[in-house]
Amino acid sequence: MTDDKDVLRDVWFGRIPTCFTLYQDEITEREAEPYYLLLPRVSYLTLVTDKVKKHFQKVMRQEDISEIWFEHEGTPLKWHYPIGLLFDLLASSSALPWNITVHFKSFPEKDLLHCPSKDVIEAHFMSCVKEADALKHKSQVINEMQKKDHKQLWMGLHNDRFDQFWAINRKLMEYPAEENGFRYIPFRIYQTTTERPFIQKLFRPVATDGQLHTLGDLHISIIPQPVD
Repeated sequence: MTDDKDVLRDVWFGRIPTCFTLYQDEITEREAEPYYLLLPRVSYLTLVTDKVKKHFQKVMRQEDISEIWFEHEGTPLKWHYPIGLLFDLLASSSALPWNITVHFKSFPEKDLLHCPSKDVIEAHFMSCVKEADALKHKSQVINEMQKKDHKQLWMGLHNDRFDQFWAINRKLMEYPAEENGFRYIPFRIYQTTTERPFIQKLFRPVATDGQLHTLGDLHISIIPQPVD
């Protein structure tokens, strides 16, 4: 993993040009101009949209402002999904910039979780990291880290600092070769269906005959090929 630093950097610095527009029914004291940002794919909306919030609140009265939320073409955007995942699920075939509508009222209780603070995002992120390490290393790596390591991992993501993040994350991605890799490969295949938003199951990196599994093997195990 550490030998792929250039690839990791390219993934980390992936950006999505985005146009934020205030919902037409929001009450403003003057016209609200769109706001443009390059959104990092590996972050969360609620970590990188403070400038968006400030931009639109300038043209609104305080009494007309409640919890901010976002939607794309009628679909509320889940704050606990990474930005790149949201774009790939909902807008990958759309022309850029990605058009996101900003709301300050009528929070969709049935579709979105509330996000009262960035502490909630941190707790969600660390829960995902711990779940992945439980599958890969029986939680040994994350449990051997100190609290400051957990905080550095989070702050690296929060502040968009590649080196700060990967100085800790590399420990979660490395494994002794003699142990044949991770116990299981942590993964989720996300879907646009509301009945089953994602697929997740146990999947070993090595087959019983000792052959390394490929991404194709994972795909077949999740979505079996039809029999002629």
